[in-house]
Amino acid sequence: MKNTITRRDILKSSIGLLGLSCLSAYDVFANDSQNRFKIGACDWSINQLAKVEAIEVGKKIGLDGVQISLGTLDNDMHLRQENIQRQYKDACSKHGISIGGIAIGEMNNIPYKSDPRAEQWVSDSIVVAKTLGIKVVLMAFFNKGDLKNDKEGTKDTIRRLKKVAPKAEANGIILGIESWLNAEEHMEILNAVNSPNVKVYYDVANSNKMGYNIYDEIRELGKENICEFHAKENGFLLRLE
Repeated sequence: MKNTITRRDILKSSIGLLGLSCLSAYDVFANDSQNRFKIGACDWSINQLAKVEAIEVGKKIGLDGVQISLGTLDNDMHLRQENIQRQYKDACSKHGISIGGIAIGEMNNIPYKSDPRAEQWVSDSIVVAKTLGIKVVLMAFFNKGDLKNDKEGTKDTIRRLKKVAPKAEANGIILGIESWLNAEEHMEILNAVNSPNVKVYYDVANSNKMGYNIYDEIRELGKENICEFHAKENGFLLRLE
């Protein structure tokens, strides 16, 4: 049985508040006392992976937005289809919440570093993001796509990112790398790619699991190199109460 946690539980503490957030780095570093964090969740965290219904569920839970998946291998990354994009737009209008971002989680099984399909997905996601008015695409580098201690894989990833970065820049879309890498390893990739539109999508739970000091890491990367944050729910799913 999966663990669940209610929105009421989340709102009991500021730590809980961050537990399911997709937060802009610029919001996190801002000093404006009037600023309010927007609370969102990934579609897979509310058991709605690559489903338009994630928008309705997000509204019922009380979220400000939902980070949606580009799709799965089974549905051929269906968010690339205009009719699917339209369904998401209609759902957002109906329920009054927004799309917080796009994630390509299937890259964990179809590695960007070695599979041309993943390379095409990233390129296509840029146009999709612009069409939907989304600023950030999360690129996942776990499982088969892991770059940790993989020099050749990292080299190929850099080469692919260099090729797609101009397209991201031209469309105003940020490609965010989420991985097991530490700050120094992330910076090696960012410096090699040398694009303002390739940044780190920093997940504090992943970094903590790897034994990194997240406070030092965030300072080392700085707001100019972090596009957004994930603060994981650590196995919990949101449920209605």
